[in-house]
Amino acid sequence: MNQMASVSPTIDDKAGGVPSTLKAHVLNRLRDAIIAGRYKPGDRLNESRLARDFEISRIPIREALMTLQEQGLVMNHERRGMFVTILSEDDVQKINSLRVVLEAEALKLCRLNMTPQDEAILTDLVEQMEAWEEGTELAAAELDLAFHRELWRSSGNPYLAKALNSLATVLFAHKALENASVETRQWRLHHHRALLDVALGKSNVTPEDAVIGHLRTGYENPDRYASHTIEGRTVAPPTYAPPERAEKDKHRRGNKNE
Repeated sequence: MNQMASVSPTIDDKAGGVPSTLKAHVLNRLRDAIIAGRYKPGDRLNESRLARDFEISRIPIREALMTLQEQGLVMNHERRGMFVTILSEDDVQKINSLRVVLEAEALKLCRLNMTPQDEAILTDLVEQMEAWEEGTELAAAELDLAFHRELWRSSGNPYLAKALNSLATVLFAHKALENASVETRQWRLHHHRALLDVALGKSNVTPEDAVIGHLRTGYENPDRYASHTIEGRTVAPPTYAPPERAEKDKHRRGNKNE
């Protein structure tokens, strides 16, 4: 486990920007670095080292780290400092169960508040994902997150968008570090048009089913802790598994039949 990952960001601290702007800039750079995998789960985020890297004082670094902690990307271990969050499988599925509720609401609001400009931006992002051939897992995760952030913003409720961003950002960071194959990255990126169709009111699929079905492209049981699952009710129909998981399932079934 790395004690401190190295990034060499530079900020023009001499330009006279107000502290809130500086804090926001540092916050965005640190969040992006975590999502991009430059800081990995378990890496220590040392205030003094970050202040030297950014060529600023420790105060905006500390404030940014506290905000990242509130967003779930960073954890504060007493007497040890701040570390990039490590999620357990249960953590991931509990977050997904809440995401189903919030993102379904975002889809419902999109149907009411979507503007032609919003639709154009989302359509362009879907087309970029469908045309995606190869690239790093981090680049794929950033494109994926860009689509979802735009979808949340298009709901017209900034508080809902903020809640989803705080809740789900850590999931995208976590997912970006699993070293999936290029085929699996392509497969996941190519399964976003169905969400857009629901947001535009062009699909008969319910928002809840659409979100659960979409999450199943990346997780085996994303609604494991949802109330309908606990009660034994089936909500969304099964979704085709990504190539790697489908191969594992086939192998598992084969072993059972032997």
